[in-house]
Amino acid sequence: KDGESGSITLNRKETEVLQLNVGLYCNQACAHCHVESSPIRKETMSNEVAAQCMNLLQNTPSVHTLDITGGAPELNESFRYIVSMARELRPDLDIIDRCNLTVLQEPGQEDLLDFLIRHKVHVIASLPCYSADNVDTQRGSGVFDRSISALIALNEAGFGKPGSGLLLDLVYNPLGAFLPPPQESLEAKYKEVLMEDFGIEFNSLFTMTNMPVKRFTDFLYKRDELNDYMDLLVRNFNPSTVDSLMCGNTISVGYDGKVFDCDFNQQLGYT
Repeated sequence: KDGESGSITLNRKETEVLQLNVGLYCNQACAHCHVESSPIRKETMSNEVAAQCMNLLQNTPSVHTLDITGGAPELNESFRYIVSMARELRPDLDIIDRCNLTVLQEPGQEDLLDFLIRHKVHVIASLPCYSADNVDTQRGSGVFDRSISALIALNEAGFGKPGSGLLLDLVYNPLGAFLPPPQESLEAKYKEVLMEDFGIEFNSLFTMTNMPVKRFTDFLYKRDELNDYMDLLVRNFNPSTVDSLMCGNTISVGYDGKVFDCDFNQQLGYT
């Protein structure tokens, strides 16, 4: 931070995370989605772009994490090629699957769980609440029950279990124009409720602040809450978070092969 002007300098660091958005097709259409994914989207990463991404991974030894997102990344034709090739190239790599959970029950995905186990994929799953009403409001009718079934299946396979080496993390994001509560206390509540009600275990919970981008922006605008939400973000800006912003150490590649410094800038088209 510049003491005289009060400005903050954001410096690019060594690239440690390679994030791939492999397509916008998804079996859900969530109200908060900043990439506007849905079952009618057709954009998808080609085999040629996927191969170029693997070449980038092979030639960037500083990368320790491959973060695969979408859409529902598992429903992209290149997903299994990317995961298997990345694991072959880099046995020590942290391969993240940004999973919406219900994809595990989609037709044709009966062997997905075994595939994730075989390649030691780190599952980071969206579960915006431990309440059925709240989840179904944001993600669609019946999604909560299907998500719980998927989490039980993941636990039975070893994900989220101590000593298994199979990581299962959850992600919370607010249902409206407000900020998430403190991550530590919310994680404790998630673990308490999910264990008591369903016997579900997981490793960590990450809280996410919704960015006013695309579908969530439309949601706020229709409710006449956009300006108030922008003011809320400004009032709660925390300079101490700047050093860990994803744009400092991430390369984000879109389904079309275009390169950005983070997922949100990718959606905004800021190269």
